[in-house]
Amino acid sequence: MKIDTQIRGSNPLRSRNRNRQAVLGSLQAAGTMGRAEIGRSLGLTTQAASNIIAELLADGLIEEKGARVSGRGLPAVQYGLNPKGAYAFGVEIRPDAIFTALLDLSGTRIATERTNLRDNTPEAVSTHVLRLRDAMLASSSVSMNAILGTGIVMPGPFGDTGLSGRSSDLQGWENVDALPLFKETLGGVVELSNDANAAALSENLTGLAQGISCYAYIYFGRGLGLGIVQDGRLVSGAFGNAGEVGHIPVHGPGGPVPLESLLSRDSIQAFIGCDEPLDLDQLSELFSARDPRLIDWLDRAAKALGHAVLTLENLLDPQTIILGGAMPPELIDHLISKCPLPAGSVANRNDNLLPRLQRGACGRLTATLGAASLVLHSAFTPITVS
Repeated sequence: MKIDTQIRGSNPLRSRNRNRQAVLGSLQAAGTMGRAEIGRSLGLTTQAASNIIAELLADGLIEEKGARVSGRGLPAVQYGLNPKGAYAFGVEIRPDAIFTALLDLSGTRIATERTNLRDNTPEAVSTHVLRLRDAMLASSSVSMNAILGTGIVMPGPFGDTGLSGRSSDLQGWENVDALPLFKETLGGVVELSNDANAAALSENLTGLAQGISCYAYIYFGRGLGLGIVQDGRLVSGAFGNAGEVGHIPVHGPGGPVPLESLLSRDSIQAFIGCDEPLDLDQLSELFSARDPRLIDWLDRAAKALGHAVLTLENLLDPQTIILGGAMPPELIDHLISKCPLPAGSVANRNDNLLPRLQRGACGRLTATLGAASLVLHSAFTPITVS
């Protein structure tokens, strides 16, 4: 996650962890920096910066990256993240499968895996995740001691809400407090989020949104979700349910309908008339064959997307809106090309150099990679600012 340029370090001893996060985040954003440069950028004294750098070197989280000559004096030693100094494990839980990923400290993908899920009850899933984690670490020759934490991603909404009960939900989880369950089973640091938020973070860490501080991410799962990043930080809401964009009302054939009834994988299944959910390969085949039912759905969905874009742009004022998730890229590109971008929007301006609507770069596993990115984001981003 790119560190917000307004984040400042602080010198009091009580802020040691915050300063460590700020230094790691600055190095992640810049690539390499010298000791004095780190201190200046974070508002730290030279001694405070030196102490933190020494700690991070001793912990193996950063390493020397050579020296840079600038002007007179001795060359300044440059520091950067040590990719092998720590790892993050990510888990995406879908109603029918579990996806796992292991990232190193730089966000590079070490391993990914998909496993069918036959029993998606909370107890069975948490135990299964533990087995998958241990197996992936063993096959990757990574010690548990090197794991910063585990990120868990699952479809929202969290808790028993007025939006519960959709086909895209994890049935039986409505009254389950998932975070304590996974903490008890897995141990260590556990981060929990919905799939759209995690996908938004994944794009920021290694994808299209690097260096973008304010954006919205529309996520295609079986339903439709939204990740909101403002000033480099996720907007999660009071209960972690911010961004349930699938329930924004839009104009349908017979009147107002929820957006995800026109713009989601489940809506394709319903529109085409399939008894079973369509996987991504099947959707790609239908698109390649220019199946008239799918083309008709795309035309209707593009119009619905235009209404959503208008709402999101005027409500959030993002630099850009990114589309991605579990949807074939060619379908996303088609939606973007056919989407009528509204003229009556605050985003319709000449001084924004970014496209108003664009496809993400992290692909089908964006939420899985985002699950691990939750852990890296916590490592790179101070909780508070001074």
